[in-house]
Amino acid sequence: MNEPRRIMPLPLGGGELGLPYSRGLMARSLMAAGVAGHRAYALASRVHDELRERRQGRIELERLEALAVEVLGEEEGRESIQRLRRYQELRELDLPIMVFIGGATGTGKSTVAAELAYRFGITRVTSTDFVRQTMRAFFSSDFMPSIHQSSFEAGDAYPDADDPLEFGFLQQARNVLVGVRASSERALEEGWSLVLEGVHLVPGMVELPRPDLAVSVFVVLSIDDEDEHVRHFRFRDEDSERPESRYLDRFSDIRRLQEVIVARARRTGVPVVENEDADAAARTVADLVLDAAERSRTVAR
Repeated sequence: MNEPRRIMPLPLGGGELGLPYSRGLMARSLMAAGVAGHRAYALASRVHDELRERRQGRIELERLEALAVEVLGEEEGRESIQRLRRYQELRELDLPIMVFIGGATGTGKSTVAAELAYRFGITRVTSTDFVRQTMRAFFSSDFMPSIHQSSFEAGDAYPDADDPLEFGFLQQARNVLVGVRASSERALEEGWSLVLEGVHLVPGMVELPRPDLAVSVFVVLSIDDEDEHVRHFRFRDEDSERPESRYLDRFSDIRRLQEVIVARARRTGVPVVENEDADAAARTVADLVLDAAERSRTVAR
């Protein structure tokens, strides 16, 4: 039987903030606040046990912080509760969350996207590759050749360009972003939260919604270490029908596209997040979402 959802008011500032309580919801909130999954559930269970012992459905913020210090340690416990307060303030904004994750092939975009969606309770997660695949059904290779190749192969359709690799990739991105914009605009109109990831999210070509319309973040993932980047393709090979050789044969092109994307990110002020550790990368992006919520709250005042 499912546990009843109780209200756990937290005294923040001068008033009380209502947080629907269940172990699962609190654990997910703590994970969004940067706590590792098993430790988040340990703290959520400790809170649950205390509430049951006290036969109460509420816990004071000071007591919650004390339990966090007890379970997580002094520094992590206090930082986690501070982030939990920010997470609750994000929930109270009642704005859609839109997270855009760019980066070259094999930088772990889909893994980080799934982790963020779980942490923030976002049910709509999609990729620009899905948009490209849909467009391929409507536009022939003669009419729109770039979308019928992978990002690192799109230049093969433009052998006469000064730099076929970069030209073909950017041409593909421009075409795919037409469909991406339609998807994100629909989500915005309906008030849906969305995590969108893909190589076609090129800095300088993506426009974020205004902070009064959505809590939005755009980041680029990168992997500096070439050996680590190669390992990502080996992990992908275990779960995919696409052999790693397809990527490793064009690995130098993939690395060069990463340089193009990262350079554009640095020029346009888009955060670049190193992704040798997916959990650490997800925590970094989650913090950027909370920072964006602060900006949206400031605009709303």
